[in-house]
Amino acid sequence: MTDSWIFPDWPAAPQVHAAITTRLGPGISSPPFERFNLGLHSGDGSDAVSANRSALQQALGLPSPPRWLRQVHGTNVAQLGPLAAADEPQADAAISHIPGTVLAILTADCLPVLFCADDGSEIGAAHAGWRGLATGVLEATLTQLETPPSRLLAWLGPCIGADSYEVGEEVRAAFVEPMRGAATCFEATRPGHWRCDLAGLARQRLRLAGLDRIHGGGFDTRADPRFYSYRRDGARSGRFASLVWLSEPRS
Repeated sequence: MTDSWIFPDWPAAPQVHAAITTRLGPGISSPPFERFNLGLHSGDGSDAVSANRSALQQALGLPSPPRWLRQVHGTNVAQLGPLAAADEPQADAAISHIPGTVLAILTADCLPVLFCADDGSEIGAAHAGWRGLATGVLEATLTQLETPPSRLLAWLGPCIGADSYEVGEEVRAAFVEPMRGAATCFEATRPGHWRCDLAGLARQRLRLAGLDRIHGGGFDTRADPRFYSYRRDGARSGRFASLVWLSEPRS
């Protein structure tokens, strides 16, 4: 881990690579986005974001440009190859088994989750805000991967921590009503409001789906100035990226 990048510590196969950007990368965004905003729809200049995305590919030596998604807090999963289409697919998760394909998730408090098969044959990435998490974006990603959940690894990226994330009763009900065990991830604060452990909810749902090898977590984007945070910075918050890709397996 460095100030500019975070590299997941998970027992992935050698051909699986992953990295998470921070706002301290080699970018040119001006305040309040400085300096490595990668989100095109956050109010930053499009020229700056495009330059930052190019700098990202060069700095990490990515095998191809990242496959960005139009994220809408849904459960659609895109199956992608390395060549970018004319338009970004509308999806909140992506999978690939093709080496050189760089999957990318943009967040600023929501939870990015990276997946890989234990043999390095395929990868996935999901954007799990509370809405997508409650409606099954992680489970939808698992169903699109060919590898059974028992042979997958997951890594939970930087998201807002429970100490920083107060939600209303509608959020708690979206999880607790269909899955009573989810109540352990909520702590009452004031009438009708709760602290929410987003990463804890993701762990529960992944384990219920049969995926037990879960790594990562322990971040708080609102409290950690390295990350963009919508809760902290408001509507003009930038976005950081969580990336995963495959290289050619060694012979």
